[in-house]
Amino acid sequence: MNSPVTRTPRQADVGTPREPVRGRMADGRDILYFFDASHRPEDFAALSDLRTLPGRPPAAELRRDPLTGEWVSFAAHRQTRTHLPPADECPLCASRAGRSTEVAAQDYDVVVFENRFPSFGPDQQDQVLGAGLGETFPAHGRCEVIAFSAAHDDSFGDLPLERARTVVDAWAQRTGELSALPGIEQVFAFENRGAQIGVTLHHPHGQIYSYPYVPPRTLAQLEQARNHRADTGRNLMQDVLDFEISDGSRIVERSGYFTVFVPFAARMPIEVHIVPNRHVADLAGLTAAERADLAEVYLRLIRGVDALYATPTPYIAAWFQAPTRHPDAGELRLHLQLTSPRRAEDKLKYLAGSEAAMGAFIGDVTPESTAARLRDAVQSVKGTPA
Repeated sequence: MNSPVTRTPRQADVGTPREPVRGRMADGRDILYFFDASHRPEDFAALSDLRTLPGRPPAAELRRDPLTGEWVSFAAHRQTRTHLPPADECPLCASRAGRSTEVAAQDYDVVVFENRFPSFGPDQQDQVLGAGLGETFPAHGRCEVIAFSAAHDDSFGDLPLERARTVVDAWAQRTGELSALPGIEQVFAFENRGAQIGVTLHHPHGQIYSYPYVPPRTLAQLEQARNHRADTGRNLMQDVLDFEISDGSRIVERSGYFTVFVPFAARMPIEVHIVPNRHVADLAGLTAAERADLAEVYLRLIRGVDALYATPTPYIAAWFQAPTRHPDAGELRLHLQLTSPRRAEDKLKYLAGSEAAMGAFIGDVTPESTAARLRDAVQSVKGTPA
């Protein structure tokens, strides 16, 4: 049974984020500036991007693995992308006299722009992806970078609450706009933090991918949700949430709008989910009150993860959202999955034979013990100045 998608970003009662200031980069890419509530967009003055840049690369090439049905994007131009530059050469810092960056402004709050080295795009259009052996297709779609702050040495956990709210509003605005583009099947916002994860820039930032197909993890979740609906007549994520709340041993925190928990079958040493208490498809569908609450809950979680050890913990923060056009999309609920391979102060979990090759995970720590440590850590940072 198909459920209707709860996607209502343009309804008045949702509290649509205020519109960003839009501009163009030297090579024609879009750039959007978002502002903290205390800052007035009309006081912002962008600079002209006077750089001489090469033309944008052609779309990458999509190929399908016939053994799994999974799509692979071959974006050879990404071999030349910037890799861990020194702070004075960071492309995400604001421009200054004598040095132009990707951000043509002397300062900014939050900025989003099209990736210069995209895995998908730069064009978006409807297309039918075939399944024949040897067939290739252009990797239409869109890849954006979101910089959380102009301060190069910050991390998300260093942001004030007002800025965290601006980031949430930017995620919501971009989800709504990108979901409406032709050929986009799913919008995925994420952050890779830490050299152990493989980041190529240290500046605090994330990315937003708009896929021209529904990715494998989402397809697997759709299948589980569809089967659960057929067996029980109920929504899978709601039953998972009810189960975790009833058990209680893996709950990290509950707010008026969100529940934070370590899942029963966590795959990674640190794995924690944030799930809205009501059924909502994506970030764009959150009300203004929910976005304000999410900013607080998410900021506390990041600070709690960082409080686990004396040094910053690497993580991947992945926002799972319902696909835009799949017939069963209404079964999926927005949620965050934050994972880290850090299993001890000086040890990482590496995905070797069983995990990497077969997808069969073996846990190093119990979810209950991780939840207990995270509860204490999140509680310890509750008094941290916003």
